[in-house]
Amino acid sequence: MKLSECRAVITGASGGIGQALVAALLAEGAQQLLVGRQPEPLQAQATAHAGKIMVVAADICQRSGREAVVAAAQRCGGINCLINAAGVNHFGLLEQHDEGAIAELIELNVTATLQLTHRLLPLLRQQGRALVVNLGSTFGSIGYPGFSAYCASKFALRGFSEALRRELADTQVKVLYFAPRATRTGMNAANVVAMNDELKVAMDDPHSVAQQLLAAIRREEEERYLGWPEQLFVRLNSLLPRLVDQALRKQLPIIQRFARSKA
Repeated sequence: MKLSECRAVITGASGGIGQALVAALLAEGAQQLLVGRQPEPLQAQATAHAGKIMVVAADICQRSGREAVVAAAQRCGGINCLINAAGVNHFGLLEQHDEGAIAELIELNVTATLQLTHRLLPLLRQQGRALVVNLGSTFGSIGYPGFSAYCASKFALRGFSEALRRELADTQVKVLYFAPRATRTGMNAANVVAMNDELKVAMDDPHSVAQQLLAAIRREEEERYLGWPEQLFVRLNSLLPRLVDQALRKQLPIIQRFARSKA
């Protein structure tokens, strides 16, 4: 897809990767409809780039919010790209989680993402070529201690991406599952950053992640996993999961210590 011809709906546009992606797409001349519950962080960009950015204040977890996004997309004259980047993360042992927080995480990361894609798919199918981009994670392929609910949501998103890609195989709508590794954004609490430092887990800059996402969009790739050795671990986990079990078992005391500490 030519980025200059991209007309994209972007959820989670006020997040760390989302903001970097918006800036990168602007530099390529793309038109964007940014979706957020709190549009103030995005409105300044819309004002500065009139004609290239629109903002719709909507909670995609609500039916009314999804309807508002569809209406805004129609007012834009249609879209040819949907980037599902909205999501939340909770670090901690499962027994520490609040039931309501688990439900909210699954609702945004999985349910609302599927529901919004369902609502926008007819608009995408009207285009000559179109793309659905689902922002996943390395943790969508590797179950990692301390992130059980988040992993569950990203495993689900990866499965959704695979199934939808196959479902749309005879159409002009392509599906990209894009899986970053740990990234330095506000989604990661201080104890997560400290844990990654102790475990020597690399964390990418969100602008680097955004550039790699743009490259995947240009090529209309089906999947892209970021980082080394994370790509190797993803492959190992699919073929030899017991080896990954053993490696993570050695890390478990450190993970538990940080999970039980205050963020």
